[in-house]
Amino acid sequence: MRRGYRRGENKLKKKFTKKELKEFKKIILKRKEEVNDEIKHISEDTLKKSQKEASGDISGYTYHMADVATDNYDREFSLGLASNDRKFLYELEDALKRIEDGTYGVCQDCDSFIARTRLKAVPQARLCVKCQEKREKK
Repeated sequence: MRRGYRRGENKLKKKFTKKELKEFKKIILKRKEEVNDEIKHISEDTLKKSQKEASGDISGYTYHMADVATDNYDREFSLGLASNDRKFLYELEDALKRIEDGTYGVCQDCDSFIARTRLKAVPQARLCVKCQEKREKK
């Protein structure tokens, strides 16, 4: 590593133009908006409805235990999806920070560049394909 440069900073200036970084930022912001909409939808459907409203049953009859269990399972499943979406949102936020600090597009394990095609498909990627495969094998 050259003296006076932060990790990957010199390489990044040669690799990605401001226009390209702006394009990646636009992709990330669009994905963030989609995920926020999904979280909002899940929250409205899962948390703001009572079990009777969610099942469509507005009668005064009590629930069968199996119906209650199914409703609880559906609610837990939806909350799990929302939790995963929040983690994804955090990863997108982190990618935006890496764009700002000049480390976006540089593999955090081997300091090589992450392919543009990978970043377009997985804009929050921190690792090149090779390093990602190594981690997944472990």
